[in-house]
Amino acid sequence: MPADLSTTYLGLRLRSPLVASASPLSARLDTLRRLEAAGVGAVVMQSLFEEQIVHEEVELQSVLELGAWSQPEASTYFPELDTYNTGPEDYLRHVEAASSALSVPVIGSLNGHSRGGWVRYAQLIENAGAAALELNLMLVPTHAATTADEVEDAYLGLVADIRAATRLPLAIKIGPFFTSLPNFAARLVEAGADGLVLFNRYLEPDIDLESMTVEPVLHLSTVEEMRLPLRWIAILRDQVKVSLAATTGIHDAASALKVLLAGADVAMMASALLSIGPDHVRAVLAGMQYWLDEREYESVDQMKGSMSRGSVPDPSDYERANYLKALTHYTIEHHLVGDRAH
Repeated sequence: MPADLSTTYLGLRLRSPLVASASPLSARLDTLRRLEAAGVGAVVMQSLFEEQIVHEEVELQSVLELGAWSQPEASTYFPELDTYNTGPEDYLRHVEAASSALSVPVIGSLNGHSRGGWVRYAQLIENAGAAALELNLMLVPTHAATTADEVEDAYLGLVADIRAATRLPLAIKIGPFFTSLPNFAARLVEAGADGLVLFNRYLEPDIDLESMTVEPVLHLSTVEEMRLPLRWIAILRDQVKVSLAATTGIHDAASALKVLLAGADVAMMASALLSIGPDHVRAVLAGMQYWLDEREYESVDQMKGSMSRGSVPDPSDYERANYLKALTHYTIEHHLVGDRAH
């Protein structure tokens, strides 16, 4: 009997451990249907950004204030701002349409970094029919006076606010740049996270030498980038009792299997699907199925976490000792190759 590929993520039973992560692919309903037909276990919608919501609310506030100033009675035609749905309506309609059209869970996504009234959109995404919510936390502290504690406290406060705004299962997507990631992960769970998504990819700016301007650049991930989330998922698996998702660098069956062995509940894909297409999911799942069946695994659940830090014979393989081994091995091999060449 073929191995069972189903898995549990955020309390949701998924038919497969491959999840289409937030990307432009989720902007079209027909593409979402293709992803579903190819076998994904769930889809994460493109993020609704804090800046989008704040910008539209500021624009509407300006209109309201102008109308009230030029024609005093005009303000009576508008409801109060705090009850007026001023955010990106198209996003909410798209979530609703996707949730109705697909049989797999649709996960909404909010991207922000500060506390404020925009977090009420968590409730609106819930009302639109999303099965869960992913909060993509991305703040780049640029002031020397900002401490690590202040950054972490801001994140934790925002998670607590979102948690209070919705009953949906809540996944927190973070970057790797924290002084003590295991401690911060545990505090995110205390603040209300039901899952952690490791890791988001920071936009790295570039300088255009011709125009002398700073340009935003976004490159698709490579499979080598998978090793960073793999390492931290392996370390966190036995320390936080919530769902773990690996994202960045998941391009094929091998990379998906590796992060599951490390302890991930799901492997999220975006770059490979953007470059190859939604049907690539079929090939990845077929490769995973073959590997599991060849090794006589009964299910994904049976193999998940079997190579986590707490399960391998030598936990130092995920620690500093691995750094020493890798460099020493590379140096010796490099010299041996050079000696043979002479």
